[in-house]
Amino acid sequence: MPGMNRTNGTALDGVEHIRQSVADILTTPIGSRVMRRDYGSLLPELIDQPLNGATALRAYSATVVALMRWEPRIRVRQITRTVSTTRPGRLDLSITARRTDTGDDVTLDVALTGDI
Repeated sequence: MPGMNRTNGTALDGVEHIRQSVADILTTPIGSRVMRRDYGSLLPELIDQPLNGATALRAYSATVVALMRWEPRIRVRQITRTVSTTRPGRLDLSITARRTDTGDDVTLDVALTGDI
């Protein structure tokens, strides 16, 4: 499914469009879109939470639930977290997923910072 780059308006297709969509879904707070109140994820609510195992589990759950609902082109297979040692308060999620149209594996990296 072709799409448009949200920063410069050029055409996007394939995995780049999926990357953009995943980042948009995961960084949009639920309830913030006027005509689609249930769009987005619960990840923005976790921004100020302590970076411990419980928060990581909530982040994994919020990620999988949101992507299952809003991104039908992929199926999540694995999520790993990386806490930045150089930028305090930053959590990076690395999502390994399988594309439903081609069966190829893709890795999607999403940075979660306090400026979502």
